Amino acid sequence: MHVPEASVLLPDPAQQQAGLAALLPGFGHLDWLAQTGSTNADLLLRGRQGHAGNLPWLLGTHLQQAGRGRAGRPWRNRAGAALMFSCGFEVQAPAARLPFLSFLAGMIACETLRRIAPAPARHDIILKWPNDVQFGQAKLAGILVESMRMGTGFLVVMGIGINLADAAETSLHLGREVADWSQILSTAPTPAPQDACMIVASLAQAWQQAVAEFEHGTLGDVDARFAAIDALRGRAINVIDREHVLLSGTAAGIDHQGCLQVETEDGRIHPVSIGEISVRTHS
Repeated sequence: MHVPEASVLLPDPAQQQAGLAALLPGFGHLDWLAQTGSTNADLLLRGRQGHAGNLPWLLGTHLQQAGRGRAGRPWRNRAGAALMFSCGFEVQAPAARLPFLSFLAGMIACETLRRIAPAPARHDIILKWPNDVQFGQAKLAGILVESMRMGTGFLVVMGIGINLADAAETSLHLGREVADWSQILSTAPTPAPQDACMIVASLAQAWQQAVAEFEHGTLGDVDARFAAIDALRGRAINVIDREHVLLSGTAAGIDHQGCLQVETEDGRIHPVSIGEISVRTHS
């Protein structure tokens, strides 16, 4: 079988699961399916059914039939065109701090994808607040973070879908630019395939470490880390909810809670919280 030079090697589900089990011995429950409804929903259901032991968990799939993005938007995909998985972590923290994890999952994913990408592409992998990973101005990956009470803490599920292929077709279908990982791999001086297990394991381990640092307050200078990957800083933006413009101004980084800071014409800084709010640049 011919494998394109700039592609991701995605083995069958059983091989993918075995490969990840070898790379992630610290994950107590690890599964990779041919298809499912939603990996996030499956892990939340596992939590509701009382399977609180053996965390962290990882569940991936070649095809999601009911995948969701932020604000409940459907996630379109075909088998093999995206790398889709979710991780479940036990988090001991006050409920008021949990919204920060949605932003944190995006920042960590962006930093990790930069690290494993070919050097020529790294600078162009950026984060559109709160957690859309872009390649230039084109969306590369989307992240959904959900949580539920579990024992004395919370089960936090971080799910990601990374476009592996079909960027041109998807861009045409959606009417906006979309990127995929094969485009990023093709920037290498000598393009070569990349192993899907390595990508998943790198992200899962980075999330696991970040959650531990979040709990212990050792994340370091988050402002500086975000500034290095911020797709919106200094740009004129609209904050939009349900097609209504709530606020217009200039993106000015984040506050200590991970909220986007928007500076309006009068010089005031307005925090925008994580939720069903999307941020769009002016055309």
